[in-house]
Amino acid sequence: MTIPDASVIPFPTKPAETSPGSFEKIWGKKVKSHGYAAIPTILIRSQHRLGINSTQFCLLMHLLDLYWSPDRPPFPTKQQLADRIGIKMSSIKPNMKALEQAGLIRRVQHKTSAGDWGANTYLLDGLIQRIKDMEPEFAGEKAKRLAERKRVETPKGKRPKE
Repeated sequence: MTIPDASVIPFPTKPAETSPGSFEKIWGKKVKSHGYAAIPTILIRSQHRLGINSTQFCLLMHLLDLYWSPDRPPFPTKQQLADRIGIKMSSIKPNMKALEQAGLIRRVQHKTSAGDWGANTYLLDGLIQRIKDMEPEFAGEKAKRLAERKRVETPKGKRPKE
């Protein structure tokens, strides 16, 4: 009689194919394979409320696209941002300064080993906190919208007295 070896671990099997999510259904698998950024709808809907212009909004979108991990904030060069957006590099600094003055980003400057100024690291904690602070208002608006939809969908004779 042989005793099975408890140290043998079965070879992992390939996970079953999952059905594509909404993003993949809309854009396709090939587009999805290049990655995508998570942009909160509250941020998109609050551009005017945050007091940011279209260039500043675009800069935030690009910083969020480069923000892959909470412990590794984005650090693109001004030239990389200018090339991505299609604007002059001289337009980056005043717009970043405005975002910083609004408390949405913080720039941390770095020196290279040669003593030159390198790419900044952009901390987005101000933006993230502002969006989190706005969430209760958006939740309240959503609850009102759902309640109104339910009221309208309920036959008049079955609605609670107002």
